[in-house]
Amino acid sequence: MVLEKNLSLVKKVNRLLNWGHWFSFFNILLALAVTSAYWLAEPSPVSFLGWLYLLLNWVGHTAFLCFVFFILTIFPISLVFPYQRHVRGLAAILATAALVALIFDAYVYASLGYHVGSASLEQTIDLLRQQIVTNLRNFVFIVIAVAACLLALELTLSNYCWKKIERLKQSAVAAPLFMLFIGSFMCSHFLHIHADANLKYDVTKQDNVLPLSYPATAKTFLARHQLVNLNSRAQRQLDKMSLPSEFANGHLLQCNGTKAGKSTLLLITDSLTASVSQQLSAKGFKQLEQHFAPRNNNEALLHLLYGKFSVNDDAEHILATAPGWFSALPSGNISISRAEGTEISTLPWVNTAPFSPFAIVFDNSPLQHWQRYQAYDNIVVMGLTGQHEQFSLAPAQVWSNWRALQKLHPYQVTQHLDWFPTLLAQAGCSDNGNWLGDNLLKPNALPKLTISGEEIISFKKDKMVILRSDGSFGTWSAGTLLPLNDKLDLPMLIDALKRIEQPTE
Repeated sequence: MVLEKNLSLVKKVNRLLNWGHWFSFFNILLALAVTSAYWLAEPSPVSFLGWLYLLLNWVGHTAFLCFVFFILTIFPISLVFPYQRHVRGLAAILATAALVALIFDAYVYASLGYHVGSASLEQTIDLLRQQIVTNLRNFVFIVIAVAACLLALELTLSNYCWKKIERLKQSAVAAPLFMLFIGSFMCSHFLHIHADANLKYDVTKQDNVLPLSYPATAKTFLARHQLVNLNSRAQRQLDKMSLPSEFANGHLLQCNGTKAGKSTLLLITDSLTASVSQQLSAKGFKQLEQHFAPRNNNEALLHLLYGKFSVNDDAEHILATAPGWFSALPSGNISISRAEGTEISTLPWVNTAPFSPFAIVFDNSPLQHWQRYQAYDNIVVMGLTGQHEQFSLAPAQVWSNWRALQKLHPYQVTQHLDWFPTLLAQAGCSDNGNWLGDNLLKPNALPKLTISGEEIISFKKDKMVILRSDGSFGTWSAGTLLPLNDKLDLPMLIDALKRIEQPTE
C-alpha cells in the first residue's frame, strides 16, 4: 500500500514537471514577443556580427530568464505541493505577474533608456506619477485589461499543456528546442567574449538591453551612445549639434521688448581677487554657491558665448567670428562689448560699442568703472575660468545682486552654458532651439551635461560624475569636491545626454 502511494506520488510529480517544462516553453514564446520591445527601443546593429549576437542573445537570454523563473517558482511548488489544479492555477498567476513586470520594465526602458532598479527608482516613480496624473482612467484600464488577458491566456496554456502532455511528449520537438535555447545562450556568451576582447562595439553596446543580462558599465554606456572615441566622429557630431540649426539658416530670434525683464548685465573679468570679492559683498552682492566653468580660456568662451562644447581643436577659428545667436538677434537687443583697457585677442569682433540694456561686458577692472554699471537693475560679476587643478570643469566665482538667482536652490549647480539662455529669456527673446544650458529662471529638470576633451561631465544636485573615453569614471561632491564611493550612475548620464540629439548613421 505504501509502495503504491509512493509510486502514485512520483507519477504526479513527474507529470507536473513534464507539464511545467511545456508550460515554460510556451511562456518563452510569449516572453520573446515582449522582449522584442527592448530591441525596438534601440538603434539597429550595423554589422553582421551585431545582428547575429542580437538574435542569439534575444533567444538565449529570454529562454534563460523563463527557465530560471520555472526553477525558482513552479519546480519547488510541484515538489512540495503536488496537487495539479492548485499548481497549475498558481503557476498561471505567477507567470502573469512575471509578464506584467516584464512589460512594465520594457515600457520604462523604452521611455527612459534604462531598466527598473534601485538606481532608477526615482525616475520610474516620476514616470508612473505622470501617467497617473495625466491619464489615470486609461492607465488603470490598460493595466487591468492587459493583466486579465494575460491571466486568461496563461490559464488556457496551462490547461492545454496538461491535457495534451502525452501528445507533446511524442512530438519529438523537445530535444531540438532544448538545443536551440541552450545553444543560443552559450553561443551568445562566446560571441560576447570575442567581441569584448576585440573591441567590437556593435556587440558590446547591447550588453544591458535585456533585463538581468550583462551589467551596464562605463564602456557599455560609451558604446551604446556612440561616444567610444570622443576625439573623432562623436566629437564632430556633438559640435554640430551645439547650436540650433535655425541660426545656420538665418532664422531670427523672436524678441519682444515690451515683455522683457529688468536691465541685466553679465560682467566677465579675469581679476576676481579676494579684495574685489569683499567689495562686491559690501555692495550687497551674493555668491552663487556652485558655479562651474572650464579652466581653459577658449573653452570657457565657447561655453559662455556660443553654447558649444569644446570637442575639437578649432576653438580659435570659432571664436574669430560672432556666435550664431548674436548674429540672429534684432539689432540693439543684446550687446557684447569690452571695457576700455580690456583686450580680448581671441575675440577680435568684440569692441567698445555702447552697452545695451541687456549686455555682456568684458572688464578686467570692473570696480574702476562701477559708476557706469550702476544703471543696471541686475548685475552678475563672474570669473571667466574655473580654478582647480584636478578638474577641467572647475568651480568659478560668480557674484550677483539678481534676486531671482539668489533664490536658486543652494545645491543647484550652474555653469557657463546657462548664462546666454538666461540672458536671452531676460531680454524677452525666444526661439525653438534646444540649448545645452538652462534658462536659470526656469531650469530644466535634466542633469547638467558638459563634454570636455575626452570627458563627459554631468551634475545632478550635489553629485558630479566624470566619465572618460577609456571607460574610467569618478564621482565627487560638487560642493566639497571630495570623492564619493558611489557606483556609476548610468540613469543620470542617460538623462543628461537627452540634452543633445543622438547621432544618426
